[in-house]
Amino acid sequence: MDQAKLHQLAVTAAKGRLLAMEMVHTAASGHIGGSLSVMDALVELYFDVMRVDPANPKDPNRDRFVLSKGHCTPALYAVLAMRGYFPEEDIKLFRSITAHYSGHPDMVYVPGVDMSTGSLGQGISAAVGMALAGKVDKKDYRVYAALGDGEVEEGQVWEAAMAAAKYKLDNLCALVDVNGLQIDGKTADVMPSEPLDEKFKAFGWNVIPVDGHDFAQLEAAYAAAAAHKGAPTVLLAKTVKGKGVSFMENDAGWHGKAPNDEQYEKAMAELRDALAREEGK
Repeated sequence: MDQAKLHQLAVTAAKGRLLAMEMVHTAASGHIGGSLSVMDALVELYFDVMRVDPANPKDPNRDRFVLSKGHCTPALYAVLAMRGYFPEEDIKLFRSITAHYSGHPDMVYVPGVDMSTGSLGQGISAAVGMALAGKVDKKDYRVYAALGDGEVEEGQVWEAAMAAAKYKLDNLCALVDVNGLQIDGKTADVMPSEPLDEKFKAFGWNVIPVDGHDFAQLEAAYAAAAAHKGAPTVLLAKTVKGKGVSFMENDAGWHGKAPNDEQYEKAMAELRDALAREEGK
């Protein structure tokens, strides 16, 4: 990845984290921890990898994205707004009764959302269906999905994994946001799911470990997924929950809690400093 593109992606992700924090604070609710951890992977997808057109969000030949960890809309909405699907000022309507930017993605009313999700495990199942439809229709679009490492405790995830392998859906790429935490604490304590690499391999998937905050690694991993034939690919992205805010990082308490005014100001100051550093490089 050339330095100019790397720089632009890092700046975009820094802006996205600011938007996500603003959304959750304004709404006084929302899931900030996992939104901050998955932000880089979504920025890489929408600004470097996926074939999409915000002016034509229902293009039948577009690549598709499913936020299977559907509670992390602060990340998705921030990326969609920055990509041009809707005005950035709309984020102030997050979780507002006067708008459709709900806490989980809504494909009916929000431009750029390809699947309504919320119940964990169902998003990846929908993504498998999309990828299978692409194969049947002989389309060349690709389907991407983001899951949480807490989400993979759902049995439906593994039913979807079996189906994807059976139908050799090499047009499907899943990313697991492996931040090690879920709402009740460490995933290793709540319901251990490791070794995820060996489990996905046993289910017939191509597995690529990746640093979920390294754009060069993410670019290479997505490219390798697209090049792999005969099986679906999963990226196991090692991330930090609450990435970018010192007092939120690696703290399960920030899974689904909004900052108060004092915490918000501290978080925004740190995120603005991070943006300034990226812009100054």
